[in-house]
Amino acid sequence: MDRAIEALKVCGDKLRSRHVRRARLIATEACRSAENGIEFLERVKREAGISLEIIDRKTEARLAVSGCGSLVDRSTDGVVLFDIGGGSSEIALIDLSTARTPRLANHIVSWTSLPVGVVSLAERFGGRDVTPELFQSMVEEVSGMLDRFEGKLRLAHVTADRKRFHLLGTSGTVTTLAGVHLGLDRYDRRRVDGLWMDNRQVDAMINKLLGWNFEQRVANACIGADRADLVLAGCAILEAIRRHWPAERLRVADRGLREGMLSELMADDGAWRRWRKGASGK
Repeated sequence: MDRAIEALKVCGDKLRSRHVRRARLIATEACRSAENGIEFLERVKREAGISLEIIDRKTEARLAVSGCGSLVDRSTDGVVLFDIGGGSSEIALIDLSTARTPRLANHIVSWTSLPVGVVSLAERFGGRDVTPELFQSMVEEVSGMLDRFEGKLRLAHVTADRKRFHLLGTSGTVTTLAGVHLGLDRYDRRRVDGLWMDNRQVDAMINKLLGWNFEQRVANACIGADRADLVLAGCAILEAIRRHWPAERLRVADRGLREGMLSELMADDGAWRRWRKGASGK
């Protein structure tokens, strides 16, 4: 809490120095589930001068979708978008088989928020020394949660043909996999955001990480010490999602809630209407 507040003081100073006219400042699963979540928000307001809004899981899923709209393949009829967080994982099923609207979030036909993320799963099973058997146990744990997702078949008319839909992942897990896949000496968002990976490539990266020990994961520039004990828990969540919605392709997004908030604020402010008028010369 102390470290977070120190960081938020810097954010508050920057906001005030720039005379921001409109803003949205949110808190997610950590503050939703923590017993002292409200106490933390009160400290943030008092010490950093920032008022945070705790959003519900449905809003979190919608914002993730809004932030990734430009990465949806225009030729696809459906998307399973997922955001693997630290304490929860949001999944949204998006049906694009009928007339499309500019707001991708309008096409969400079902969504769920799994009460599990990379931190909570790693804390339960252990993330430092992960054997194939332990990894499989993590996958089965998440798969059981997905089995209880009542809306999981809402895209069945699209997902029956794997070429008609794709997965879209936004989280440290998928961006880490992409960085390892590209063999980056240092993480580069420009090369990762929007990257396509096929099934064979995703399988290869998960197997590679499973074959590395903790020290090898720490030594990788796209993982490092902060993620070395979390990345395989994230891979287990990803694997469970892939088994429930088998797709030929996964698109990687280094974007999410922040971009979703920005696009919705701009839409509410009429930015897109003004842009269209300017583009048409009216």
